[in-house]
Formats: sequence, C-alpha cells, structure tokens
Amino acid sequence: MRTIIPMLEILYRDEHLVAINKPSGLLVHRSLIDRHETRFAIQLTRDQIGQKVYPVHRLDKPTSGVLLFALDSTTARLLTEQFTAGQVQKTYLAVVRGRIPEQGVIDHPLTEELDKLTDAQADQHKPAQPAVSHYRRLMSFELPYAVDRYPTSRYSLVELCPKTGRKHQLRRHLKHISHHLIGDTTHGNGKHNRFFREQFACQRLLLHAASLECLHPHSQTALKLDASPPEDFAQVVRLLLPFQEPPIISV
Repeated sequence: MRTIIPMLEILYRDEHLVAINKPSGLLVHRSLIDRHETRFAIQLTRDQIGQKVYPVHRLDKPTSGVLLFALDSTTARLLTEQFTAGQVQKTYLAVVRGRIPEQGVIDHPLTEELDKLTDAQADQHKPAQPAVSHYRRLMSFELPYAVDRYPTSRYSLVELCPKTGRKHQLRRHLKHISHHLIGDTTHGNGKHNRFFREQFACQRLLLHAASLECLHPHSQTALKLDASPPEDFAQVVRLLLPFQEPPIISV
C-alpha cells in the first residue's frame, strides 16, 4: 500500500526563496543520529515544488515552524551571511515550567554540545561561546495539580528571541533559569513532561518557530515570514486557557 505524504504548508515562495511551516517530528536533512528516518524537509519541499532547495538554517526535529530555503547557491550564500552576522530575527513560542518573569534576557555562554557519532573529530575542549536569548511572558497558568512539591503547578506561554545561534540554545537557557521547556526530553523536567503527556495528550516539544525576519537577499526589502502554531501545539494552549492567571497590575 502506497504511503500518502501530507503536503507541507508553503509560507512564501518567489524565484529565489521558499519557506515552509515545518511540522514537529520532521528532520530538516539526513542525520546519522536518526538513520531510521526516511522523510526529510529538504526532500519533501523539493518534491512538492519540483525544484532543488538549499538549506540556510536549521530547526531541531521536534521543533515546528518557519524553515527557509534558498532556490539557488548564490541566494544560499547571501542568506547564510545574514544568519552568520546575526542579522536574522527569529521569534519562537514556547510553554515552560513555572511563572517566568514578565520579560528578561538570558546571557549565559554555552559550551558546544557534541554528539559522539557525528562530532567525533570535533574539538572536545572548545571554550564556551557567548549566547543571549530574550524572552517575554505572554500568559501564565496555575493548575490545581501537585506535579512536583507544591499543591498547584504553574506554567507560562512565552515569546523567545535568540540573539545567537548555539545548538539547543533556547532549551539550555530555559533550563539555566529553571523554567524548563515542556516536552524537552534532553534538557527538560521529566515530571512536568509526563504530566503534559497524561493530562493533555501532549507528545511533542512545545517549541514553535513563529516568525523569521530578514532582508531579501536580492531586493534588500524587509521580509517577515509568519507560521501559525500547528494544531497539536494550539490544542495544549487551549486546554491551559481555563487556568490562566490574571495579569499582575503594578501600582
């Protein structure tokens, strides 16, 4: 029986660029770490538009959202230069443990996360690199469940803007301030991940790349790409809404 592959959501396309709303669970490209996988965003996008695509950045497999490709090598080089220079603005949505402060900056250098299989030849003693993430709390929730040592449990819907591009930066920064990302099995909190699986049937990392802003590499006009959260992310937020805390009003 032939497997039917769902169409990817195309967010933007012109003669130089194409952007998709990558589903959670889809690898961007082949990886030795996930050798059993047979579906990749690069190949699916290529087959859907009938044209070769060139990756210029990445999203982790469990992260959904805006994924931008170039359609020729020159455009790929120009876009890569923007990413390397920190000229691309990325905004994420996430659900995290606890009531995170209203807004803040996480300025915490990160050592490079090396994989035994793919990074065997990499420098094992590379010093920590600067890493900066901005965040803003959008909503907070208090649930009448004792997930940890308190009688109730709090969570936050957060907007995140990484200013650098270290591997797993947002996950590691949120762990650093003890507001772990829900669904993160590597850097998260197992008790809260398990609660969301059992209470909300949440089987994914609650991290979504909601927007990407850059300059069009040829026209030099501002380009903003937006991706709505997929249903599995939106459903969890809807289930949290009855537990939303009222905003704190300063006097």
